[in-house]
Amino acid sequence: MEMIHTVVEHGRQAIVLIPEIALTYQTVMRFYRKFGDRVSIMNSRLSAGERYDQMMRAKRGEIDVMIGPRSALFTPFPNLGLVVIDEEHEPTYKSEQIPRYHARETAIQRAKEEDASVVLGSATPSMEAMYRARKGEYVLYEMRHRSRMQQMAKVYTVDMREELKNGNHTILSGKLQSLMEERLERGEQIILFLNRRGYSGFVSCRECGHVIQCPHCNVSLSVHKGGKMVCHYCGYEQPRVTRCPVCGSKYISGFRAGTQQIEEAVKKMYPQARVLRMDMDTTRGKEDYEQILSAFANHEADILIGTQMIVKGHDFPDVTLVGVLAADLSLHVGDYRAAERTFQLLTQAAGRAGRGNKPGEVVIQTYDPEHYSIETAKAQDYDAFYEQEIAYRKIMLYPPVWNMLVILCASKSEEAADAMAAELAAAADAYTGKNTKEKVYLVGPVDAAIAKVNDIYKKIIYLKAENYDTLVKIKNRTEVYARESRYYKNVTVMFDFNPVNGF
Repeated sequence: MEMIHTVVEHGRQAIVLIPEIALTYQTVMRFYRKFGDRVSIMNSRLSAGERYDQMMRAKRGEIDVMIGPRSALFTPFPNLGLVVIDEEHEPTYKSEQIPRYHARETAIQRAKEEDASVVLGSATPSMEAMYRARKGEYVLYEMRHRSRMQQMAKVYTVDMREELKNGNHTILSGKLQSLMEERLERGEQIILFLNRRGYSGFVSCRECGHVIQCPHCNVSLSVHKGGKMVCHYCGYEQPRVTRCPVCGSKYISGFRAGTQQIEEAVKKMYPQARVLRMDMDTTRGKEDYEQILSAFANHEADILIGTQMIVKGHDFPDVTLVGVLAADLSLHVGDYRAAERTFQLLTQAAGRAGRGNKPGEVVIQTYDPEHYSIETAKAQDYDAFYEQEIAYRKIMLYPPVWNMLVILCASKSEEAADAMAAELAAAADAYTGKNTKEKVYLVGPVDAAIAKVNDIYKKIIYLKAENYDTLVKIKNRTEVYARESRYYKNVTVMFDFNPVNGF
């Protein structure tokens, strides 16, 4: 705030990027108190006309500070002095649409051109940012203590395999239940965090193992209230099945780990508690985020249940207990960043407890308590996590140590997607063999993580090289080759450098 104040005092402007629309309410209130009506806000819930009005206000010099997600980076300030990227590790800073820019890299480039400064802030910096800081490319400032010197929360890990052995079949471990009872008796607040959405997860048969999948996408359908199953990728719906279509068994049900189901279980266990739920399904309206967060801040609820959006950056002084349910759901996915994401999520969640004058406690429920991302998150030891993770990245030649280019071939015809991908892989391989002196690794073509979405087949080629410019040259040559291919009209080809979320 002081840096922005100084910049504004010198007649320049500042952009503050935040990763989630859910953070907007608290952030804007702090800025309004400091800068009054010289602050504006940009987010996806505004109409095109509202966004245009805010951009024009900035261009005319009527505001000094613009707050918003990555798109706010393009605010046409006449004399930009500072860009602050809060929670810089968040994957939402990478655009999933063309152009696939990353707000961090784009902010640094804009700052160079306009002689401005960039500040990246995070309690759990991305591997990319910390790697560059350790190499001396960024200046590293560390805050080793909380702002008011409060103690960090005490963290417990609970092995859910042991809970099952001991006869506990509920979503909440015995440890978490006893701590929740204490908090409710004392009138303190609780956050329960789950990295899932909907009433429950996939539907599977316990006799033959068959999983009910979307006929248009290679993903399982999720059970929602109202007796329907929904695909979260294409929106396909069908009535809930009561018998397995493969073996006829009646033992077919959802993997019950959704926010709605947790809300119902908590209300049944603690009928006296006032419960709020915050996830994609309860925040569809323009004002829903603010209403839920302000209600919780005003003590209109004792327990807040939600997905990732509730554990990022919020400051509730009376929250003294955070429960992380199914901590490892984000760990065993086909993504080399899974350990980093899990560590960040758990550490951020732990940071929500004990922010006021009362000490906080955190319970992490997991089926994999020995994993280094969970052990280091329990210890809230970023340095220990970084050392283990960067060693893994070096061995596997993954970003940020090396750079990666991903080529996607997508088509309604699987044969055309396969043929184009094979051609491009051969062209890239031939080009690197003749034109690059350094080592380039090529993997693929392979199926994408979700091999078919909305009846579109997706094939992926991965290329890894130490030098970013080498991959740019390969991309340019491969793009020319793609345009000349006979499959070009039937296949969409896309490129992405150092992908954050994959295709």
